[in-house]
Amino acid sequence: MTIKEAILKVLEDNKGSFTYLEVLKMIDTKGYIDWTNAKTPSDTIGAQLGHFIRQNDSRVKRVKGKKGFEYYLSKYEDELNLSEVVAKESTSKKETSKKYQERDLHKLLSSYLKSQNINSKTIFHEKSSNSKDDHQKWIHPDMIGINFLNLKNKSSNALLKVINKADAFDLISYELKREIKSDYELKKCFFQAVSNSSWANYGYLVAFEISRNLMDEMERLNQSFGIGIIELSGNPYESKVLFQPKFKELDFKTMDKLCEINTEFEKFISQTETMLIAPEKYVKGTRKEFEEFCDDYFKADSEIEKYCKTKNIPYEEEKNCVE
Repeated sequence: MTIKEAILKVLEDNKGSFTYLEVLKMIDTKGYIDWTNAKTPSDTIGAQLGHFIRQNDSRVKRVKGKKGFEYYLSKYEDELNLSEVVAKESTSKKETSKKYQERDLHKLLSSYLKSQNINSKTIFHEKSSNSKDDHQKWIHPDMIGINFLNLKNKSSNALLKVINKADAFDLISYELKREIKSDYELKKCFFQAVSNSSWANYGYLVAFEISRNLMDEMERLNQSFGIGIIELSGNPYESKVLFQPKFKELDFKTMDKLCEINTEFEKFISQTETMLIAPEKYVKGTRKEFEEFCDDYFKADSEIEKYCKTKNIPYEEEKNCVE
């Protein structure tokens, strides 16, 4: 029996709506599938159920309940009491209507960046001198990141640092927004990212919700100004780089200005310099100190969904289908 057949069989035999984990349990109870060589049966079932929906398979439908999406056979729809499930969904929507804060997204972004070997740090503009000056928002990035080039050979690493330290790392600026829904919002946020990233090797505009109607304009702005765009996801590891940034040389005058007005930015730059000049025997300890200074990130997937629910951040529980 294939996975698709097993899903349809248990939904046929059990009239009701069920989460992907409940479907998996019913399949296991009946012994329809041999999971001996399967690493993550739950992901496989979630993916196949999602595939039914994305392919508009008329046999299977879903509704969002308290524990996530619940699946059922279409032919049973009139017989099922789905009003209770829908009511739970409505309550859930009211709860998530309490808007999450922009700062709540920082841990999601730092977790995504960490998975890309980038250490990041939030720059609190309110801690800067003259922090009440509204023009400060056109100077400060929301977050900064660094990607160290780690060559495998110790001698190669040492030579790189001696010849040209600037080639040993990339400094990256991130402007973070909750949503970008209109052309006006896109222009405003994009040019704020342009301004706030003028000092860095790369600049990104990051948003949690981006209107698909703006894709053409985002592409035009990206090509003209070189700012990359990231669509952040509730599961940070599913975030997408929509447009890549263009490399530019560091602007040390602007970096110097930021160091003068913001102590955390200055410390980040100072710690970077310490990392680059540290003798081999001190590199491990220096790196540990640097990572402790940087933003926290999720250590386990189970933390992510709990965090999103606490902060009222929309979290998609569906698994992507791997065909």
